[in-house]
Amino acid sequence: MGIFNFFSKEKKEDLQHGLDKTKTSVFSKLTKAIVGKSHVDDDVLDNLEEVLITSDVGVATTLKIIERIQKRVAKDKYVSTSELNQVLKDEIASLLSESGETDFSLTKNPQPYVIMVVGVNGVGKTTTIGKLAYKFKQAGHSVILGAADTFRAAAIDQLKIWADRVDVPIVAQDMGSDPASVAFDTLKSAIAKQSDVVIVDTAGRLHNKVNLMNELSKIKNVMQKVVPDAPHEILLVLDASTGQNAVEQAKQFSAATEINALALTKLDGTAKGGVAIGISDTLKIPIKYIGLGEKMTDLQIFDKTEFVNTLFE
Repeated sequence: MGIFNFFSKEKKEDLQHGLDKTKTSVFSKLTKAIVGKSHVDDDVLDNLEEVLITSDVGVATTLKIIERIQKRVAKDKYVSTSELNQVLKDEIASLLSESGETDFSLTKNPQPYVIMVVGVNGVGKTTTIGKLAYKFKQAGHSVILGAADTFRAAAIDQLKIWADRVDVPIVAQDMGSDPASVAFDTLKSAIAKQSDVVIVDTAGRLHNKVNLMNELSKIKNVMQKVVPDAPHEILLVLDASTGQNAVEQAKQFSAATEINALALTKLDGTAKGGVAIGISDTLKIPIKYIGLGEKMTDLQIFDKTEFVNTLFE
């Protein structure tokens, strides 16, 4: 069974609204970059490079895009500035496609399907877990949550609130409990209840990468005593509004554990949506979800084609 039908008309409108700030920023800069120019030349490319870097696409990714456009200009001999949007759109879409694809069918996956969620405090991790639980439940899947961020009482309380709101069971212990013990109990409970999906929250402390790595490894090892190939998905949640800081967080977490999916939150409140392109390209890990607001329904599957189309409409 597919998880949920993503792009209804309403969802497209949500995405358009969510990318408004990024779109306005990028287009105002692009307009200035090509003013007085009829075709793409070195000056336009220099200006375009600045547009992309200041839109939080990132230096390395920007240089890749510029190089691709240079090759296209050399091949076609002449590219008018009116064509630049389409050329840019094509090259960004091509770049995003290189980060891999995500699978949204649970039928191919074992029961329960175990998702371990990582990310620093304040990025919208708990909210994303709640929204994900809602989406899975809406698709007819049974879900159980595990509150393994035991270092903050607030994290446990917030996840309980979301569990109540979505009406799904949660396994939690007191603050200071062993996170791996919570994960173990969650998976045991999921097996007993024959749950389809398990979503386990974890602490996001980056001040000591070795401790983080050890902790996440311990949680994984304990999970595997219950479900041998768990977790099936390690989802890193990042805050789009932090721009290049999100890229740095992603690098640190991917060094600490094997991230295989990304969720990018708070896209609706920032002009830094270009960071989605940079993160996807830098890590070669697909963005799976994007957060476009506070409502339970404001989590969408990241559709690369729709994202690029909306950005350059």
